[in-house]
Amino acid sequence: MESAIPLIILAVLLVAVALAAIRIVPQARAYNIERFGRYIRTLDPGLNFIIPGVDRVNTKFDLREQVFTSRPQPVITEDNLVVNIDTVLYYQVTQPKAAAYEVANYIQAIDQLTVTTLRNVIGSMDLEKTLTSREEINTRLRGVLDETTGKWGIRINRVEIKAIDPPPTIKEAMEKQMRADRDKRAAILHAEGERQSRILKAEGARQQAILEAQGDQQAAILRADGEAKAIERVFQAVHANNADAKLLAYKYLETLPSLAEGEGNTFWVIPGELTEAVKNVSHAFAGDAARSAPSTTKEQADAESTDGPAQITGPDPAQTSASAQAAADAAEAAERAVADARDDVRKAGARMGTTPEPRDESE
Repeated sequence: MESAIPLIILAVLLVAVALAAIRIVPQARAYNIERFGRYIRTLDPGLNFIIPGVDRVNTKFDLREQVFTSRPQPVITEDNLVVNIDTVLYYQVTQPKAAAYEVANYIQAIDQLTVTTLRNVIGSMDLEKTLTSREEINTRLRGVLDETTGKWGIRINRVEIKAIDPPPTIKEAMEKQMRADRDKRAAILHAEGERQSRILKAEGARQQAILEAQGDQQAAILRADGEAKAIERVFQAVHANNADAKLLAYKYLETLPSLAEGEGNTFWVIPGELTEAVKNVSHAFAGDAARSAPSTTKEQADAESTDGPAQITGPDPAQTSASAQAAADAAEAAERAVADARDDVRKAGARMGTTPEPRDESE
């Protein structure tokens, strides 16, 4: 029984040594191994063996992409304005040996390098360009950091500007400027809308005026055609019925007052045919009176010739007075017609502000 105790102790020691010699590295991890203080190798993910008591794990690295957020850094722009800028770095350890032995603290080194590079980049830009050139700043930062951190075994995948905070006074001025720009754009849009509205209204009024003018033109043409047909029909009726001089003279006198009814007539001359028309009317009425007067028949003349010698006798006083009275009445009627025509003409002239004077063109 006593001889079995050393064997048990030896077995326990062997198990402990075996466990100490086994190193299991997780996926996307890397372990740097030193032997007596000197770098030997880097353990890859999986099952690895080391010499217990001789080899030891110096540093462990996560090979996945990491995110580093720096503190807000005050940076002076080209136009001497101080802005606070937050940056976000996306990096990855590609060489565990260089990351462990080329730089003491690669996180602090990257932070300080980001600050100095950012100050150099922003120092060459004014505030407006700084606010609108984030992509350019990101590209320049990434180029400088990737070039420097390459020998440290670090790869900078991406650099992003998280925030740019100008001073409060600058913020207030920028807000006023943006408000003024919005008001300007609103005024421009309102003016453009008013312009379009007026253009559309003018186009509508133009189309309306054109349509009304076309309607008036068609109506005038139709009225003129109707009047022409009416005049033609009257003319045909007059010629078909073979109107005599009395009717034509009367219609002539009846039409005279209508010549002065136009609004633009300021001067009107009575034509010389008015006298001829009056004479025709007078002669017509006188001829009717003469034809209606009694005359000596042939039988009376023959009786007188048979009764005795022919005697030259004058007209009967009663018949003569009747014929004279009829002629006087016809002349008086004609004069009244002429006077009525002249009165109508004067009234038409008075309505226009002028009094037309009759004129005989034969004179």
